[in-house]
Formats: sequence, structure tokens, C-alpha cells
Amino acid sequence: MSTTLTIFATIFGLLVGSFLNALIYRLPRGINVAFPRSSCTECKKIISWYENIPIISYVFLKGRCSGCGTQISWQYPAIEFVAALFAFFIAPKTINSSDLLNFFFFFSVFSAFLVHLIVDLKHQILPDSINIYLALLFLVISLFTQVWTHWLIGGAIGLGFPLLVSWIFYQLKGEVGLGGGDIKLFGALGLYLGPIGIMQNIFLSCFLGALIGILLIATKLIKRENPIPFGPFIIIVAAFQIFAESSFKALISYIP
Repeated sequence: MSTTLTIFATIFGLLVGSFLNALIYRLPRGINVAFPRSSCTECKKIISWYENIPIISYVFLKGRCSGCGTQISWQYPAIEFVAALFAFFIAPKTINSSDLLNFFFFFSVFSAFLVHLIVDLKHQILPDSINIYLALLFLVISLFTQVWTHWLIGGAIGLGFPLLVSWIFYQLKGEVGLGGGDIKLFGALGLYLGPIGIMQNIFLSCFLGALIGILLIATKLIKRENPIPFGPFIIIVAAFQIFAESSFKALISYIP
């Protein structure tokens, strides 16, 4: 039974991955996520259902639109594959514990992180709708698993501390140091991670962002004046905190 459910979970991951692709394309452009139906961005041909089967359709179409022959981005099958792979790995753990709610919680968080990651890398924004979704999800979970002071203080620190630092930076430099989407993401994460966890995320994501930024500039892959999206660093650290909690705590224990 466990194997069967894992297969179903993987298929579910593929289907959700297809929907995540729609979110990644539509949210930054302000397009309704449900309507109109998906179409080719070049010739506007409506994509038939059999051309929208995760991964299989991409292979069958040889990565091109059946109408105009335009190359379809590899991002589409890649997102579907990553979502399915995550579902495949977490399904046995949640199924064996007979707690499907854990599966849907972790998969939902992963899906939101994946959308945030790609959208921020491509457009340098973190959609409010995804931040709101994460905040509501974390709030509901925290209400049942944490005392109210945990999520309340964590959310306040996650929202308030970065906002204060960004305000001070603006007063000193006259520039926006941290985007509103980043601040909202910190606030949402604080509801689940709590006061200590969100402070760890803030400092570690800043450290990781600074380190990667220095390396990119030193290797001349980017120029100093080029902006670097900060959201991916927040998400990477948060992913370790949520999906690999024991490994994260072991890593933190080595830090003085």
C-alpha cells in the first residue's frame, strides 16, 4: 500500500508542478491564474489537454509549440520533475506515519518556496499572494502545534526587525535596502519558525547573500551595481530549517 500511495503522490507532484508553472508565468504579469486557458506566448494557440500532460507532452512535442514551432522553455518539465521528486521523497515518511496532513503541509510549503524562488530570480519580486498563502498556512499550523507567544513574537520579529533595518538604511543611504516582498516573507516565516528560528534565518540568509554576492562580483559574473535578488537566500535557509530540521540544528551547533 505504501508503494502505491507513493506512486500516487509522485503523480500528484507532477500535476501540481504543471500548476506551479502557470503561477510562475502569470503572477508576475498580473494574469488571472485560472483564466484564460494556457496558450503559446508567441502564436497564442490554445494548448490542448493532451499537450499539457506533465513532462510527457514536452517530450512528445520535442520541446516546441505544435502551432508555430517556438521552443518551449526547459523550465516547464524541470519544475514538474522537481515537484514530483520532492513528493516522491517525502511521501514514504508521511504515509508510514499515517499522517497525510504532514505530506500536504510540507509539499505546500515546498511548492510556495519553488514559485518564490523562480519568480524572484527572473523578475526580482516575491508575489504578495504567495506570501499571504504561506502566512495563513504557517499560522494555522502554528495555532495547533505552538503556543501563541511562539508564532506571535516570531511573526512580529520577522516583520518588524527587517522593516526597521530597511528604514534605517533608507535614512542613511537614501536607497531601499530590502524589498517589501522580502520583509513580508520574513514575517510569514516567523509565524512558524518562532523568534529564535527567524533571527537565525535573517542572519544566515544575509551572510549567505553577502558571500554569494562577493563571489559573483569577484569572478566578474555580475557587476557591483547589478541587483541580486535576496529572496532565494531566505528560501534556501528556510528550506533547511523546515525540511531538514535536525541537520540544520546540528549545523547551527558548530557556530560559536
